[in-house]
Amino acid sequence: MQHTDKTMDMITGLCKTRGFIFPGSDIYGGLANTWDYGPLGSRLKNNIKDTWRKRFIQERRSSFEVDADILMHPRVWEASGHVQSFSDPLLDCKECKMRHRADNLIDDFDPEAHADGMTKEEMFQYIKDHHIPCPNCGKHNFTDIREFNLMFQTFRGVTNDNKSVIYLRPENAQGEYVNFLNVQRTMRAKLPFSIGQIGKAFRNEITPGNFTFRTIEFEQMEFQTFCKKGDDEELYSYFKEYGRKYFEDLGLPAERLRFHDHEKLAHYAKAACDIEYLFPFGWGEINGTHNRTDFDLTRHQEYSGQKMDYLDPETNEKFIPYIIESTYGLDRTVLAVLSEAYDVEVLDEAKNDSRVVLHLKPCLAPYKAAVLPLSKKLSPKALEVYDQLSKHTMADFDETGSIGKRYRRQDEIGTPLCVTIDFETVGDSEKPADNCVTVRERDSMAQERVPIEGLERYIKEKIGEF
Repeated sequence: MQHTDKTMDMITGLCKTRGFIFPGSDIYGGLANTWDYGPLGSRLKNNIKDTWRKRFIQERRSSFEVDADILMHPRVWEASGHVQSFSDPLLDCKECKMRHRADNLIDDFDPEAHADGMTKEEMFQYIKDHHIPCPNCGKHNFTDIREFNLMFQTFRGVTNDNKSVIYLRPENAQGEYVNFLNVQRTMRAKLPFSIGQIGKAFRNEITPGNFTFRTIEFEQMEFQTFCKKGDDEELYSYFKEYGRKYFEDLGLPAERLRFHDHEKLAHYAKAACDIEYLFPFGWGEINGTHNRTDFDLTRHQEYSGQKMDYLDPETNEKFIPYIIESTYGLDRTVLAVLSEAYDVEVLDEAKNDSRVVLHLKPCLAPYKAAVLPLSKKLSPKALEVYDQLSKHTMADFDETGSIGKRYRRQDEIGTPLCVTIDFETVGDSEKPADNCVTVRERDSMAQERVPIEGLERYIKEKIGEF
């Protein structure tokens, strides 16, 4: 069986036409780099959230989930440093007036340049020395690099003044840090313990792109582990590997994942590393693991006036814990899973017969099974089966078109199993009903006759667990 090389256009096209992801505000012509998850995309996204919760909250000792507000006290962002220094290095093309991120220009020109390790002055000199052209017009005539703050501002109350400014959070992590004391006290947690959160974040990105890879609104799966100084380096190494294993279990192969250690560390970081996935457009970050030392809790203690100490019950020692952060871009993870699963299989080259198929892990698939009557005359019985299955799993029902076309539609959206009700299922005056259905498996296309009575158990065993 031959396979066709995939492109981002193929994946984007599938998402738009099959109900995974639509352009935001589509009927108004869209809003640049905003995207709405459709019926299937929402299910896929929620299934990935479920795997993260299972792996990071349910299966780990002393791990607790919170759901902090998007809008936080503005002093939070002063303490975190976002008000002062959360910015992008931007420059404008003097010819076509397009605005670009300097680091993106460099990394797109040479992915091995690693602009994240350069100062603003070094980036500008690199662009000048290598005569990097404007991606829009091809000219090389740029302004100097300027810093542009990425936080969205809004106002609380009826007056728009400096005293009423609040921000849409640019990251989830601060919600875990400001709740450190609350969680530690109410859960009676002992170090090391972790706080996780899934939620929206917002960044006023000037040059987003590559479909849902870089957007102005996105979801993060954040995980913060609080520990004693001295235990931090071992935990940092542990969570790097833990993250890689999680992505492999989602179906991303090891050869398409890599670590990228930061050459230039943030002022608060002792160590930082990304996990990157090889998308059709190139390597892109999908996870970041950071040793943040005691910076965050120390800053919040300073700005809030509240003691952020932890009392060690064994030594009676008081100290501010270190934090190991492991954050996962949910939208980027969804895109990586879709990119890896997408395939065009050439079944018979002579007959020009091919199929688009999403080889999603069964536990991630939006629908676990599709119920298909061979004829519309069989729809009443098929709906009985569908209604019963729907009590236990996400299922689809499709009675339109030939059975072959319906199989292909389900292949295209990643449904692992198709359940066909035929005339033998219901029987007739000459032949009694066998009360069995034909189950077709997505990847192998093999078929098996299964009693309706045992169908629920059969599907559950085939889907498995994460």
